[in-house]
Amino acid sequence: MGTKILQQSKSQKQKAEAYILFAKAADMGNLKAMEKMADALLFGNFGTQNITAAIQLYESLAKEGSYKAQNALGFLSSYGIGMEYDQAKALIYYTFGSAGGSMMSQMILGYRYLSGINVLQNCEVALNHYKKVADYIADKLEKSEGIPVEKVRLTERPENLSSNSEILDWDIYQYYKFLAERGDVQIQKALYYFLKAAKAGSANAMAFIGKMYLEGNAAAPQNNATAFKYFSMAANKGNAIGLHGLGLLYFYGKGVPVNYSEALKYFQKAAEKGWPNAQFQLGFMYYSGSGVWKDYKLAFKYFYLASQSGQPLAIYYLAEMYATGTGVLRSCRTAVEKRLKFLKKRRCIQWHFSYGIELLFKDIHLARRLYDMAAQTSPDAHIPVFFALMKLETVHLLQDILLFNQFTMRWKWMKLDNILGPYWDLFVIGLIVAVLIFLLRNHHE
Repeated sequence: MGTKILQQSKSQKQKAEAYILFAKAADMGNLKAMEKMADALLFGNFGTQNITAAIQLYESLAKEGSYKAQNALGFLSSYGIGMEYDQAKALIYYTFGSAGGSMMSQMILGYRYLSGINVLQNCEVALNHYKKVADYIADKLEKSEGIPVEKVRLTERPENLSSNSEILDWDIYQYYKFLAERGDVQIQKALYYFLKAAKAGSANAMAFIGKMYLEGNAAAPQNNATAFKYFSMAANKGNAIGLHGLGLLYFYGKGVPVNYSEALKYFQKAAEKGWPNAQFQLGFMYYSGSGVWKDYKLAFKYFYLASQSGQPLAIYYLAEMYATGTGVLRSCRTAVEKRLKFLKKRRCIQWHFSYGIELLFKDIHLARRLYDMAAQTSPDAHIPVFFALMKLETVHLLQDILLFNQFTMRWKWMKLDNILGPYWDLFVIGLIVAVLIFLLRNHHE
């Protein structure tokens, strides 16, 4: 119940209600609720931030086998937040977390072994960690049967349809699909707009309706016959999504007998029009030998073509081919790069944080600690650290002022870089230096 309220919450009051439910469930010993409360204490999502209490709760959860707690303790240990800075202990926590099923821990270990951070650099071990995450994500993607990645267009103003050239973005379909998964009533509006666009002759709208009935939702219950009807209407107009949809129906035998020859024909037609999902399907047919002779060179060709448009599963299978040396010269490094590209494409489990490029949140306290560590490392760092801390404290102060501004919500989201320019901090530092010089000159006079 708390999770559902939190997902649908649009105000602080609703979020507070969700965390009250989590707190009650946590008091009853519910592990998932305890994990939520530990996260809330760590990030200050529910009341005041309390890192010490969060760590105590994480340690208690870790003893119960919570991989999320193991991962959190690994992160806190690796940066010395609220506990002793200990990379060896962090590695142990991450190892236990990955063994328990934490995809985040798998990613972090993969990055550490790839870069040699507190472990011996080992591409093969890194590849293995990334493979587990990639397999997990790929399995979810394959179950969804066709992942949209390339922008195609329908109509932006479906209320005023007058010609076949008016268009909607593929992202709109994705948005309404997301609403359907949440049970949002607006999916009914989506179907209404698509039907209106289809009636006006939009082939893309016909294809989208076909996808809605193929996948099924509250507005369009799963119906293979209706999906076939709309895919056929779109395909007759030469629409790549409609052709691909018919290929999927014949490939999986949905509403029609399995017919790999027909599937191949439709996938080829859609692929010729540049539709990456169809290119991927062709690659998969040649890779797995589904209805055709296995041909790894053709599989590589179509996977590569689809990957150029960002098709995630195509990138995944390219990584597999490089990892195993199937149809190409084996290359651990290239396989790792492909898997990282795949995971980045899916924005997997807080990608930037996991990959080690940047943190998943802006943490003032962590920033202060890292600056202090830099100053302790080298005397030459004292002056740059001083200025960096000045900027940090200035930003923190301004954020607090803006956060508590009661007059306009717009100020809460104001970004200093957008308002004052990207180099505002250098300007302020220059101004401070100028004032100091002025004061020193006056003092000597």
